[in-house]
Amino acid sequence: MSFANIISAIGNNNSVYPLIVRDCGIEVPTKIILTYNQNKNESKQIAKLAARERFLDEYSVSAVWLGGIPLVGKLADYFIKKSGFNPDINLKLFKGDSFQNIDENIKNFKGKVPQNVIDELQKVKNNKALYEKLLAGKFLLSTSIPILFMGWILPKLIFASSARKIEKQRQKELISKKRNVSSSLNFQKSIDFMNNKKISFKGNWISTAANFSTVDKMFVTDGGYAVGRVATARNKNEALDVGFKMTGMMFLNFIAPKYIERFLNKCFNVSLDPKLLSDNNFITSIKNKTLKLPISDSAKDILNFIDNNPDSMFVNYAEKFGKLKMLKIENQKVRDPRSFIEIDKLTAFKKDIERFSKTALSKNDIKAYARKACTVKSAGVLLNIAISSILLAYVLPKAQFAFRKIITGSDLEPGLAPAKQSL
Repeated sequence: MSFANIISAIGNNNSVYPLIVRDCGIEVPTKIILTYNQNKNESKQIAKLAARERFLDEYSVSAVWLGGIPLVGKLADYFIKKSGFNPDINLKLFKGDSFQNIDENIKNFKGKVPQNVIDELQKVKNNKALYEKLLAGKFLLSTSIPILFMGWILPKLIFASSARKIEKQRQKELISKKRNVSSSLNFQKSIDFMNNKKISFKGNWISTAANFSTVDKMFVTDGGYAVGRVATARNKNEALDVGFKMTGMMFLNFIAPKYIERFLNKCFNVSLDPKLLSDNNFITSIKNKTLKLPISDSAKDILNFIDNNPDSMFVNYAEKFGKLKMLKIENQKVRDPRSFIEIDKLTAFKKDIERFSKTALSKNDIKAYARKACTVKSAGVLLNIAISSILLAYVLPKAQFAFRKIITGSDLEPGLAPAKQSL
């Protein structure tokens, strides 16, 4: 994979790649270290337990978050196919305009795509209510199962494991008779608390939810995960502490990077993907003024352009960046009539290309300008990752620790610390 492709992948805030880099590579290791350091001054034993809890919690959640959601989605797709439906058919086709709806697609693509594609569309059209229920079930399963595990089951398992560790530590200290009195009392109170805490494991939205990307589902899952963590907290102070952390994590993972990206794009005046900026054919087509684009921003003109120019650079890159789906039929490409194209996304993509082309043509050396633009955009992507990672891995934990100090008067993890009066 080329450098441009790597930058393109981690710079796409609608994909999981930036989340993997920030979450597994930077955020989690930093948080583990910060957690240990935050607790060690008051109690090294609690510091070790807190760091252990953070390690088990964060990486278990990451595994479910990044792997569990897509896996459950694929299993749901398997059962939808067994029911005789194609889960790739977009429900938005039922409320599309005159240029893009299920009836028009059945009529206009008949004979252009394999008959089974038309049959799939026709079956969904004839059984819309059942298909909606299947997609609703897919959405609920792919979000509720991870939420249940991350929000309720996992914390209970970790809490029980910590209680056992504390009990072992208490027995060791009793045998050696070298306990520090205050420390022993602290541990005993934590044991008593956790032993008393029972470890038990007790229309329109469908159209929108059915088309959620993996990242969209992660956002929904994080919301449920946050509710679960607050509900399973070992005391009120831990509930407040976890609530503060989860709110900050959701904002910094899913919302802030997109605003940072927009800000950097304006600062650097480059919006196009590095993969496109490093394509010599793209740069040559600008230089020779042979680059084909839709004649206007209307849905009719954009769809007509796609259908009449399926091998154009605009269509190829729009497909690579996930803005539309094409079918390959006997060495020819045809727009997939089962998909729904978000015209506003293609319009924005077209405008970005037009803006870059206009600027590039005003330069003496177009290739040199493109190389510079690619470097600047790549730097912006890396800067976005760096800024959001610092906010997640350092600023948020420090803010959480300060918040914890205010509500508990202690630096210790509220769930492991001895019981104190809650606010």
